[in-house]
Order: sequence, then structure tokens, then C-alpha cells
Amino acid sequence: MEPDILGNGFQQMTLPLRDDNEGKVVATLVRKKGKKSSKKAVLYVHGFVDYFFQEEMAENYIKNGFHFYALDLRKYGRSLLPHQTANFFQDINEYFEELDKAIDIIRKDDGVEQLLLSGHSTGGLVTSLYANLFHHENKINALFLNSPFFEFNENWINREVLMGLVGAVGKAYPYLEIPGGLSDLYGKSLHKDHKGEWDYNLDWRPLKGFSLRAGWLRGIDKAHKKLQSGLKINCPVLVMYSTQSVKVKNWDDKLLEADAVLDVSDIDRYSDVLGDHVTEIRITGGMHDLILSSKPVRDDVYQKLFTWLTAYFPKKKG
Repeated sequence: MEPDILGNGFQQMTLPLRDDNEGKVVATLVRKKGKKSSKKAVLYVHGFVDYFFQEEMAENYIKNGFHFYALDLRKYGRSLLPHQTANFFQDINEYFEELDKAIDIIRKDDGVEQLLLSGHSTGGLVTSLYANLFHHENKINALFLNSPFFEFNENWINREVLMGLVGAVGKAYPYLEIPGGLSDLYGKSLHKDHKGEWDYNLDWRPLKGFSLRAGWLRGIDKAHKKLQSGLKINCPVLVMYSTQSVKVKNWDDKLLEADAVLDVSDIDRYSDVLGDHVTEIRITGGMHDLILSSKPVRDDVYQKLFTWLTAYFPKKKG
């Protein structure tokens, strides 16, 4: 591994992947190991229009005895190449290649025996389907989902009409841009140059995101239907999300204490279908990315997360 852009002991490794129709493809594995020997680790997977930059999260895992790893998925952040369409995929299973490679490195090369897989938003959808597909192989020991993306945040009619159209168009014209796009309000609630406290690369995580493509929407819809039909994840699963959602067209301070991206009732509804060992925790004052919420809120998230891990993560001496 070589030094990562974050510095401060973070390292990174480029993972070469199979070429796709756009050409060369890579993912990036980021690592920071604790000073003490440990056989426990977490692998974090980011959401849509995102990449790993949350150093505080890594330090909390390390403080609690976990080595920390994060993936920048193909066409995101560190892994986005000049010839690629940012954040684009057509089949969510594409991401399983880099998850396989990362987990092999973590377990075989670094000797990790207990692995927590963690996913935020779209990363929560990816990791849920991955854990389900490989539930017989015991690739992971526990799964933590931070505001997972289990459904589009639209009313029923819009979902049915929009996805019916996108399904047909997305197959024939996958790169077609869908009008409307994303609001910049969530980005402004996070970035330090606006209403937030976080500094990150706005080229990799623009305030208004990247263009929504018909093929990406079709791929997400297929993944949602797979999950909503019921999964059989056999490891313990923790799902955390805000107690409330907010929808506004202009700035409102409620954006700083609610989920401005997803409808939390959808997360509640579909958490029940993940498997037989699921814990749900609702976080008062939580934003969409819970660990980017105000400090008292994220401190509460960490306290509840590590209490849960103490109770449910297999206990072995590192």
C-alpha cells in the first residue's frame, strides 16, 4: 500500500478490475490500522455521489479495537478515471468484484478473522445484496447499515410510472440523462463552505451530484426489487436511520436534523426482510449520513453501534 490523500496514517491500494464497455476499471481500498494487534476489522462502503473521507469514523473504529478499511467503488472518488461516466453502473452485482478482492486482502493478507461490513445509503443496498448472495460462505461476521437506500423517495404513483418508463428506456439508452437531477440542499447541509462542518473534494462529491442516467436508475430499481422480495442474510444486521425525513425546496434548518434524501418509513419497512437477526435503531436528530450529523448525534450513533457490536459481534481474542 502507498500513502493515501488523507495522510495521517491512511494508506491506499488500487484494485485492478475487469474492463467494461467504457474501458479500464479500478477500485481503491483505503486502510488505517490501529497500533494494537487485532483480528477485527470493518470494511466501509460509501453511498451515491460519495467517497471515503470520514476520518473521524475511522478513528472511532480504531479506538474500539477495529482496523479500518474503506472502498471507493469503481467510478467513484479515488477510483474515477477520466474516460468514465461518474458513479455509473447498470447491474449492482458489478460491485461484488471489488468487494471480493477487498475482503480477500483483508482476511488473507492482513489476517483479519472477524469482519464487519458497513454500508451507507446506496452502499447499504450493495452490501445487503452482497451479504445475501454469499450468506453460506461466511465472508462477513456482521453487517451495519447506515440509512440504507431500500426504495426511491417518491410517492407510489411516481415510483410505478417513472420506473416503468426508465426500465424500458434504460435498457436501450443506458447513458440517457434523466431531467431534474438532485437538489444541492443536502450537500450544503454538509460542506463547511455552506451550512455544514465537513471538508471534502467537491469534484468527487459535487453539491448537486452527478447526472442521473437511465441505466443507473434501471439497475437500482432491479436491486430494490431483489431486496424487497426478501433476503436471507444469516449474520447479525444492524440498521440505523433517522427518526424523521424532511422534504423542502429551499434552505430550512430541519435539514440539519433529519434525513433529506430518503423516506425513513421505507427503511423501516424493508429492514424486516433482510434476515432473521436484524436490529433497528432510530436516531433522533440524525441526518441522512448519520455519522455526518451534529456531534452529539454522531456520538450517540457511535455509542449505540459499539454497544451493539459488543453484544452481537463474535468475541475472540485479537
